Amino acid sequence: MTPPVRIVTHSGKCHADDVFAVASLVLLHERKNIPHEIIRSRDPLVWESGDYVIDVGDVYDASRNRFDHHQEGRAGAREDGIFYSSFGLVWKSYGETLCGSKEAADIVEMKLVEPIDAADNGMSIATPKYERVKPYEIGDVVEAFSLGWEERRSFDSVFFEILAVAKKILEREILRAQGVVRSRVYAEQAYKNAADKRLILLDRYFPWRDVLQQYPEPLFVVYPADGEVWHVKAVPAKGFLFKNRKDLPAQWAGKAGEFLAKITGVPDALFCHNNLFLAVAKTKEGAIALAKKALEV
Repeated sequence: MTPPVRIVTHSGKCHADDVFAVASLVLLHERKNIPHEIIRSRDPLVWESGDYVIDVGDVYDASRNRFDHHQEGRAGAREDGIFYSSFGLVWKSYGETLCGSKEAADIVEMKLVEPIDAADNGMSIATPKYERVKPYEIGDVVEAFSLGWEERRSFDSVFFEILAVAKKILEREILRAQGVVRSRVYAEQAYKNAADKRLILLDRYFPWRDVLQQYPEPLFVVYPADGEVWHVKAVPAKGFLFKNRKDLPAQWAGKAGEFLAKITGVPDALFCHNNLFLAVAKTKEGAIALAKKALEV
């Protein structure tokens, strides 16, 4: 009988980078139906026995499946300057295999892997706006599972508990990234079909932002939501910023029902968000009418 593949990482407290690196390898071997085991140790002799060694050993050598980044000189950085951690190193080797395409792997890299790597290397990727408030990040999720000072449990039990969560998050992000890749052809077609390139009409919802932001004209997107209503969504100015290329009319902010219907002249208008990035109508025709009125302002 073939012995299981040995995935070795450090014992003691875990962090997002080692948890997600191990989760990636577990998912990789599960999909191939390859038996595997996870060993957590600080013993260098145990590290030597590993088929994969994660976040320990002071060696990065992808050809030998050694994925550490703590050595002098680190383990390299991306073009954007974010240093690699163990998760990023594993993803660089196996992300495309897990996702089925480089395009999907790149989406997961940008959304999940790079933020984890940056945090593990002590790098800030966002500037806090409020002194006492910070984003709740994936590292905070892992930390929430860590032992409180009054708890008496083993570090290993914590690791395997959060590993199950990390694996599920990774599976979902891979699935969503694959969906984004498949949606790109539909978003391109919707842009080409638009009579007025400022207003893009979708016959069903699919991810559209990264495609439509490549073009200068789109300002609003109309699409069905939840099978019962239609949305008018402002195209973000850039990336993930909460800033629109063009806001919905200011007088619509926070209005709903008959009040919104009255000021817009659209009988089935239902709601407009205070931040002027979303309006809702009962019908497709109503949503298009709202979008056209917004273009006129």
